[in-house]
Amino acid sequence: MEKENIAVGLDIGTTKIVAMIGKKNEYGKLEILGVGKSKSLGVKRGVVDNITQTILSIQQAVLEAETNSGYKIQDVVVGIAGQHIRSIQHSDYISRSNAEEVIGNKDIDLLINQVHKLAMLPGEEIIHVLPQEFKIDGQSEIKEPIGMCGGRLESSFHVVVGQASSIRNVGRCIQSSGIELSGLTLEPLASADAVLSQEEKEAGVALIDIGGGTTDLAIFKDGIIRHTAVIPFGGNVITDDIKEGCSIIEKQAELLKIKFGSAWPGENKDNEIVSIPGLRGREPKEISLKNLSKIIHARVVEIIEQVFVEIKAYGHEDPRRKLIAGIVLTGGGAQLNHIKQLVEYITGMDTRIGYPNEHLAGNSDEEISSPLYATAVGLVMNSIENNTQSAYKVQGVAPEKAPVYNAPVDEVKEVEEEKTIEVVLQNQKPMPAEDSTETRIRKSFFDKYVDKIKDFLDNAE
Repeated sequence: MEKENIAVGLDIGTTKIVAMIGKKNEYGKLEILGVGKSKSLGVKRGVVDNITQTILSIQQAVLEAETNSGYKIQDVVVGIAGQHIRSIQHSDYISRSNAEEVIGNKDIDLLINQVHKLAMLPGEEIIHVLPQEFKIDGQSEIKEPIGMCGGRLESSFHVVVGQASSIRNVGRCIQSSGIELSGLTLEPLASADAVLSQEEKEAGVALIDIGGGTTDLAIFKDGIIRHTAVIPFGGNVITDDIKEGCSIIEKQAELLKIKFGSAWPGENKDNEIVSIPGLRGREPKEISLKNLSKIIHARVVEIIEQVFVEIKAYGHEDPRRKLIAGIVLTGGGAQLNHIKQLVEYITGMDTRIGYPNEHLAGNSDEEISSPLYATAVGLVMNSIENNTQSAYKVQGVAPEKAPVYNAPVDEVKEVEEEKTIEVVLQNQKPMPAEDSTETRIRKSFFDKYVDKIKDFLDNAE
């Protein structure tokens, strides 16, 4: 029997944890075999702050994915994000003893290893070193130095840095959940894999992934990653603002945001009202959708302006650094009504919503092709690139007969939360769906890092 290349991605987010099992079909598309989703209880702003809760959430998502697919998960590629991530630009060089000898992989590795020895702030660890353009004996803008000759090999690097303790905690959560860590990918890079086309990366594009706890940014130009940043705000702060501004509970605020929220207050008329049941027999609350949109608008503007500061820091106003393809929005926050128009208004850049469905097989569930799952799809694609056998078929167990997870009381309540809002609404127009554009699979930057992080976790005290 031929060995299947089954890939597994694990997206540990602030709002949800997603385990996704997939494989490439005969047409080179990604066929999703099973998805497990659980509420993320031990993660704040992309950083694990409660290991026990995170382990339980991971186990629940993994069990659900195994139940849906009939496969047993062995190892996963996990996404790393959080407010501790930062990136720096750095240039370095090596002098070669024999200038006539052809430059090979060992010279590139020597140069990259030299950058890995950079002195970082206390407690920080270099997650990855991404070479950009090379320079050989003064000849600049060389993209592929292998095969050329020269005495001095120089390169500019994009160096991604994070807190060593945060990375170690993620690794420990996975190992304690009974699965192995096969790879680590920066989450904005995974999302970029899933929703960006090679043409967009060449032309210049900024990917904004609006998650629950963080908003991730990845900028590409000439097909190379140029800038990454993690802004410690996401959809959860919008929910908090609604909760405080309308004096309602969090579950109601989240439902209001998802069902009726808009980032553009002018779209709502004054007579559009939502009625929310009071707690324990109290009088119901009436909330104007115009006021709701004003609350959301204020916070979304703040998030987008912070991202725009990072885009300016990259230097997009320089004609040589111009982002011709503009901005691509993805993540759960990208589903907010009129956010595309607001981003275009603030930045003056062309914007589209990024869906991961270009890489998915035609028979995929519609829910999986939502921007919500962009990072998870990117992580599965990354796992496929690693060519690992991350899951195996459980013999004699049909997916529907696999063991069913008994949800705690909190989760049962959450299923019923749809009933907590009674709607009195006029003139609400449905929003048209965004079109997605073509994207293609790119080889991940993180292949070489897998062994290093494994050793790092194994040797950690």
